[in-house]
Amino acid sequence: MKNRSKRHFNKNCYIFIAILIVFIAVLAMVFLIAAHGKKQKKVSEADSVVTQMTDSEYESDLVIEESTVEETEMQLIEEKSPEQLLEERIDAKMAQMTLEERVLQMFMITPEALTGYGTVTAAGDVTYQSLQKYPVGGMILFAQNVIDPDQLGTMNGNLQNYSEEITGLPMFISVDEEGGKVARIAKNSNFSVETFSDMRSIGDSGDTTKAYEVGNTIGAYLNQYGFNLDFAPDADVLTNPDNQVIGTRSFGTDPYVVSEMTQSVVKGLEDNQVYACLKHFPGHGATSGDTHAGYAYTDKTLDELMQSELVPFSNGIQNGVHFIMVSHIAAPQVTGDNLPASLSPYMIQTVLREQMGYDGIVITDAMNMGAISDNYGSADAAVRAVNAGADIVLMPKDFASAYQGVLNAVENGTISTDRIDESVRRILRVKMQP
Repeated sequence: MKNRSKRHFNKNCYIFIAILIVFIAVLAMVFLIAAHGKKQKKVSEADSVVTQMTDSEYESDLVIEESTVEETEMQLIEEKSPEQLLEERIDAKMAQMTLEERVLQMFMITPEALTGYGTVTAAGDVTYQSLQKYPVGGMILFAQNVIDPDQLGTMNGNLQNYSEEITGLPMFISVDEEGGKVARIAKNSNFSVETFSDMRSIGDSGDTTKAYEVGNTIGAYLNQYGFNLDFAPDADVLTNPDNQVIGTRSFGTDPYVVSEMTQSVVKGLEDNQVYACLKHFPGHGATSGDTHAGYAYTDKTLDELMQSELVPFSNGIQNGVHFIMVSHIAAPQVTGDNLPASLSPYMIQTVLREQMGYDGIVITDAMNMGAISDNYGSADAAVRAVNAGADIVLMPKDFASAYQGVLNAVENGTISTDRIDESVRRILRVKMQP
């Protein structure tokens, strides 16, 4: 009986111990599972932090990279000079222009030549339609086009607006307003502007401030009435005292006085946003003939011209003048022929551009003058002038014929497209500058 009870007790102990072991094992497993879960959570959280850090670092790198690209682009833009940016704008504009549009930029004509009317004193529907057909680069006005301040301001304003609308470019609107003998506006009694006696008296005074005042005064009222180009000052040195074509329009007989005076006038004009044009290359002061009526020439050599007549032009070039008018004077001792300078490749390309270093706009004197119209047809003269190096053909006797002649010459290879583009680029360089 006692042994049996003992066996029963031992059995119960074993059962208890087994249960305890199972309980401990279960508890251990629960603990391990819980511990593993915490570890996994920490790992997950760590991974999340790492991922967040990586994403943040990636975004940061991306921002830095984008910022670097933007800075590089800005640096490239900043590194481009104003001249480079202007050339890019010119390239873009020229790429949009047809051959016809480019050739027409090289013509400057009267309102009468554009519209076909006898006398034009307004720019309205007829002018607009004519400009749509022939969007020329410039217009020149004379006394007959000038009535009073309101009329003139409105006419020029309309011309400019039409040009910008049709071509996307401003138009050169010009006049001969030298002061003194040649003054289309100042000689009109409807305009209350200051007048000047003559340029010779200013040259004789030796006072360049007086010359500046001429340019500044004229520039102010030209700008007010819508002009942006003045065919002035006269840069001729009066080496022939019998020359009545130039006469008192010249500042005098001393090339250095003429040089200083003309430069002062140029500054006065350009201080009022009006471009100046030095005339009449290679110097009309030594001639006795009148190119308005027929043939005129100088018998001076190039060395002689360089020491006298060409001094004011050289000074103007060094000071950045934008326009030089080439006359119809022949210089046989320079060129070896009787070609007018306006049609002479040697005078324009070799002397003016290569030897004197001029890269501005070359404009011919009026092509309806006797020296040209008595000896050449309008088309022939225009083609010769362009091939000689002229950038703008002024007032051909028959505009439509001259334009078509140049266009045909480009199409048949007589004039290269490079020659046209060279001139148009010079014109746009002035028209499109800030």
